[in-house]
Amino acid sequence: MHNKNIAVLGSTGSVGEQALDVADKFGMTVSAISANRSFKRVEEQARKFKVRAVAMADAEAAAELKIRLADTSAKIYAGETGICEMISSQKRDCVVNSIIGEAGLLPTLSVIDSGARLALANKESLVVAGEIVMAAAKNKKVEVLPVDSEHCAIYQCLKAGRQSEIKRILLTASGGPFFGKKAGELKDIKVAEALAHPTWKMGAKITIDSATLMNKGFEVIEAAHLFGVTADKIKVVVHRESIIHSMVEYIDNSIIAQLSVPDMRLCAQYAITYPDRCNAVIEELDLIKASKLTFAEPDTDTFSLLSCAVDCIRKGGALPAVLNAANEIAVAEFLKGKIGFYAITETVYSVVDSMQAASEVHTLEGIISCDREARQAAFKLLSK
Repeated sequence: MHNKNIAVLGSTGSVGEQALDVADKFGMTVSAISANRSFKRVEEQARKFKVRAVAMADAEAAAELKIRLADTSAKIYAGETGICEMISSQKRDCVVNSIIGEAGLLPTLSVIDSGARLALANKESLVVAGEIVMAAAKNKKVEVLPVDSEHCAIYQCLKAGRQSEIKRILLTASGGPFFGKKAGELKDIKVAEALAHPTWKMGAKITIDSATLMNKGFEVIEAAHLFGVTADKIKVVVHRESIIHSMVEYIDNSIIAQLSVPDMRLCAQYAITYPDRCNAVIEELDLIKASKLTFAEPDTDTFSLLSCAVDCIRKGGALPAVLNAANEIAVAEFLKGKIGFYAITETVYSVVDSMQAASEVHTLEGIISCDREARQAAFKLLSK
């Protein structure tokens, strides 16, 4: 059962590294990996797992890796198209997609087309084109297992009842590093402060999204597509301890929850080994030590991007893609120190407001076009 053949996309990121750790502990075959431009780390991974194929989104990094791995039999692929070519080159049991951002969408569709199980950590695939992705998975009879801690928890909680018996999904949120602060206190937030997440160790982009609560907005959109429910059936609950990873409330008012220490390796393990449960790679949860679990309403007045995301999924079409594109540009500029923290929210709202017609767009080509237009609009706003 453990002798699975897997590929890990985004292998040098936080989730990618943890997925490889799971594969290593269970002695799985890692036949392919991909990354953006971290060729030194990719070389180490490729040699350790004796991979058959490596794809680098950055062409120069791919050329460098080809030289470094010349003494191996690994085939090197370059560019975004190269990642998709690598996915379709071999049949695998499971592909973990932990690529950051909209760049993960076409690889997600390639995984589905290949017929492999998709262990999805790239939430943007569903934010940008959730209808298209889930329809493709249904058509190909491909399992999509979420690697986000919240969605992995919901997936498990849904085993307790039928779809028709769901009252609502309770999506937990840590609240980020600025829980309890008001808008006026966020004007002069520095990058280092926004990156200081209280419970999770994640990449820079997702950590900033957690600080603005945009990440939770994305997760509402993701949950709606994954589990076939409307946004009105998803309630966000702030849970600072990050012990309960999410809950499902059924029509009899019973609530099923999934608890564990906050460690993404459990989510990667569950997605890869499902339907089997295997011996733990994470620490045991000590409830006595945890002592108490607290809950609060999210402050959507201060962290209004959560409301903006919910509004976008209600209107549908390419509007969530616009939301994501504007946010990617704004967060990148904040991380470079070029704009203030609150400018992220202002930029996203401005671009979304200006592109309301995107809600009528439903084709992949149209969605990608709206994505590009939203990026240009965000750049234009921020360059003033």
